[in-house]
Amino acid sequence: QVQLVESGGGLVQPGGSLRLSCVAAGDTLDYYAIGWFRQAPGKEREGVSCISSSESSTYFADSVRGRFTISRDNAKNTVYLQMNSLKPEDTAVYVCAAAQLWCGLDFPAKISPDFGSWGQGTQVTVSS
Repeated sequence: QVQLVESGGGLVQPGGSLRLSCVAAGDTLDYYAIGWFRQAPGKEREGVSCISSSESSTYFADSVRGRFTISRDNAKNTVYLQMNSLKPEDTAVYVCAAAQLWCGLDFPAKISPDFGSWGQGTQVTVSS
C-alpha cells in the first residue's frame, strides 16, 4: 500500500507562494490519482485539487482556481501543489491522499470514498 508524506508548508505573507510536495513510498504513483485536501481549525476538511493518474484531468476548488496548480513527476513519485497569491483564508493543514486512477465523478464537491493512504499533513499559515 502506498504511503504518502507531505512537505513544503510554512509561514508566508499574503500574496506569497509555496510549493507543497506529496511523496509516495511503498508503491509507484503511476496508477493513483492524488488529491490535496485542507482543514482549517473549526472547519471541515475540503478538497483543494486533484490530478488523475494519467494527468489527463485536474480539478480545483473554486476558491483556489487560477492561483494553485497541480502537477506530478511519476519518476520522482511526487505530486506538487504550487500555491500562488496566497490569502489568509488559505491557512490550514494540507494533506494528500491517493485513489485508484481517478479523482472521482465530482471532485471537490464530492470526495470519492476511494481516497486513502492519507498523509500526516503540512501546515500552511498565511499571515503578515
